[in-house]
Amino acid sequence: MRFENSVIIVTGPSDTGIGGAIAESFAEQGATICLLGIERPERLIKRLQRRDTSLIWLDCDVCNTREVDEAVLSCHKLFERIDVLVNNAGVEFSVPFEQIDDDQWDRLLSVNLTGAMKMTRSVLPFLTEQGGVIVNIASALGMVGCAGYHAYSASKAGLIGMTQSLALELAPRGQRAVCVAPAIVKTPMSYKHATLLDKSTLEDLESAHPLGVGSPNDVANAVLFLASKEASWITGISLPLGWIPSWGLPTPGIQSSLKKNNEYSVNQ
Repeated sequence: MRFENSVIIVTGPSDTGIGGAIAESFAEQGATICLLGIERPERLIKRLQRRDTSLIWLDCDVCNTREVDEAVLSCHKLFERIDVLVNNAGVEFSVPFEQIDDDQWDRLLSVNLTGAMKMTRSVLPFLTEQGGVIVNIASALGMVGCAGYHAYSASKAGLIGMTQSLALELAPRGQRAVCVAPAIVKTPMSYKHATLLDKSTLEDLESAHPLGVGSPNDVANAVLFLASKEASWITGISLPLGWIPSWGLPTPGIQSSLKKNNEYSVNQ
């Protein structure tokens, strides 16, 4: 029960995605869970309730400063502490560079990067000193890039850079900032994009993962370790999951499969 008496905020959780797996894993370790997002994950909440987890769901758009501040304040008033913030909320789409419009670009960076900034800024006054942790969910594409995912890559690279600078600022207070950068994980978000790829490109993608394509629990296990006392001497890092920076992506196959996609995948 590594997180007994700890309060964890997870943004943008879904029923079957990374955020939901993180919330459930923290709950298994005794944590109190505060879920924030715009799409209530009914099945996830029922699973947590069956295990008698102390939790709260708060409607919150991470792009809206007022909603963020109100949600964080409500969480702190109810549980009287905040120990870990997991910035998981994210959106994703793929489109050739010359076809992206301003609204798409602005929306993606607003959620993936600015939303994490707003959440972090709001949580910091309440974050436990000598042990509080900010965990950012980035991506392999924030380190290596991929054709068609330029906006997503830019947002995740920015999140990695923000983590590094934030870690230096928080260290004097005994607080930490860390980041994970997963490769492809089996989530509804990744399945949506897989439908655009031909069989040979999908096989190339799978072979680019030396240990195979990951699961949400693989990410959750890494997040729990980085947020735990066992990792108390680790800060400012962005941990690659399921890959190495030199792995490469089958770019020609992905490029040939691209088509304009105006639907955002919300929640990771």
